[in-house]
Amino acid sequence: MTVPHRTQHIGIVACSAEGASLCYRTICIEGAQYLGPHGHPEVSMHTFPLSEHMRFIEAGDMQGLGELMLASARKLASMGADFLICPDNTDHQAMPWVLPRSPRPWLHIAEVVADEAARRGYRRLGLTGTQWLVESEVYSGVLGARGLECIRPNEADRRECSRIIMEELVYGQFKPGSVAYFRQVIDRLKAAGAEAVILGCTEIPLIIDDSNSALPTLDSTRLLARAALRRSVGAG
Repeated sequence: MTVPHRTQHIGIVACSAEGASLCYRTICIEGAQYLGPHGHPEVSMHTFPLSEHMRFIEAGDMQGLGELMLASARKLASMGADFLICPDNTDHQAMPWVLPRSPRPWLHIAEVVADEAARRGYRRLGLTGTQWLVESEVYSGVLGARGLECIRPNEADRRECSRIIMEELVYGQFKPGSVAYFRQVIDRLKAAGAEAVILGCTEIPLIIDDSNSALPTLDSTRLLARAALRRSVGAG
């Protein structure tokens, strides 16, 4: 009798459908490299409506957002999750309220991205994402603690990228004009001295990758999923 490989149960605190599904698919598909054909760790996901997350984000109520994330965390812990991830960068603004009271440990998306940036030798990183994320300290704080520089888009680019994300990408709409706009934003980040670009919204990798970006990309969604896989199977 073959004894199944013991893996840790991954809990996904989801926010948007597109970002969470890409993270989930990556875990399931790439799990085979550790666990054999069709193998992947046990995964549970919980999500409140995106509108509930947005109610707190738009009000700047990070404590309220944290309570919402903790409610998901408790549900996932009751399902047996050993640790938690959130495939939503903007939600990470609430982590200072979440981590001290969480029933399970977390992988932090910005920490995972910073690890990869350091591994690849990048020092100056452009940041894309929602306006809330780009103007927060989620990435600049983590990167700055490691001696890495965070280069943000200008105000007009922040607003338009946020509009594209919230009005198009979260609904699975991928318009050529919006792809072109993101490429122009990355061009401007490169001109400002960025060596790589953080795809700091979990939907951005659906339209931007190394094949159409002027800078090497750091795909926060897949990097988080891969870090969760490694933790689950004990691969570091």
